[in-house]
Amino acid sequence: MTPTTKAASAAAIDLSDAQNAPPSLMAELVARSPELPKPGDIVEGPVIALDRARLYIDLPPFGTGVILGREYLNAREVIKRTNVGDRIAAKVIATDTKDGYIELSLKEARQALIWTEAEEAQKNKTQIELTVKEANKGGLILEWQGIPGFLPASQLKAEHYPRVMDGDKDKILDELRKLIGERLVVFVISALPKEGKLIFSEKGVDDKEKREIIEHYDVGASVMGEVTGMVDFGVFVKLEEGLEGLVHISEIDWGLVDDPRHFFKVGDHVKVKIIDIKEGKVSLSVKQLKENPWQSVAEKYKKGDRVEGVVIKFNKHGALASIEEGIAGLVHVSDFGSEEKLRQNLELGKRYPFIISLFEPQEMRMALSFSGEKK
Repeated sequence: MTPTTKAASAAAIDLSDAQNAPPSLMAELVARSPELPKPGDIVEGPVIALDRARLYIDLPPFGTGVILGREYLNAREVIKRTNVGDRIAAKVIATDTKDGYIELSLKEARQALIWTEAEEAQKNKTQIELTVKEANKGGLILEWQGIPGFLPASQLKAEHYPRVMDGDKDKILDELRKLIGERLVVFVISALPKEGKLIFSEKGVDDKEKREIIEHYDVGASVMGEVTGMVDFGVFVKLEEGLEGLVHISEIDWGLVDDPRHFFKVGDHVKVKIIDIKEGKVSLSVKQLKENPWQSVAEKYKKGDRVEGVVIKFNKHGALASIEEGIAGLVHVSDFGSEEKLRQNLELGKRYPFIISLFEPQEMRMALSFSGEKK
């Protein structure tokens, strides 16, 4: 009996039983009958025949599934190792073929199952060890069960992060390429099957030894560390072998910090305060070990005072002028009518007269109005 006649006979028996049954029983049989698989569904059954570049799978009570044509060629390596009687899973492509078969895809089913595994891995935060295949300026390419995934540079552990002094993207790429061939322990942070996007992270995968080291540190404690690297957003500080923390750029100084490299160099020994320990990451501060200058100026200045300030930075809102170390206010572009006129009247590094137009020391906020002669 061919797969077609076998399926037809099974269907005929089911139909006969239903037709001869009492109305109430027939309604119950219909209600209990499983729904016909839809395109996109994953089905499973035993292989019942291999014939002329076709593979047949028994899918009772629905009939017979077939893998043929391009789908057969796509899965030929797997099919070579498949025998009659083996149970395999496949994805439904069509249910209304002219031969009455349910058309299937083995390759798509495999990918669908892998994506399901990826979503489970993300949910369970499963650790996965993968080999780095490629690198680009944004991060690393890893491959998981035949699916390429991306590990952004921002999701690398501190010891693998490319610490390039001047932030040159080509140099960063050179550093990332050094990791090609290395095996990294990562976990899935985003699995989007419809978009084909698989994103990994190396952060948060903490080994037992690191957790034991962190247990010796408390939030609020002051410790000595060694600067091991600098990036645009902060400074890495080694607290002891196997443990690093990050001083974010906003925690370096109470004054304006444009570039962490102006404050530290690799090898410097620095005292830091632990301000947070979360998910294996240690956040540090240097400025919190210094007196906040805003706390001592509340009685020194008030709104309407005439002061002198040095222009230290331009931004999209205007210019920042420092009236003393750590205390700066914004000179808004509206004072001059346009950014071009503001830059004609104010130069970086030069001192000018201002009037304090807004002063909120508790919020560490101040605004200044230019009181000199405008060009």
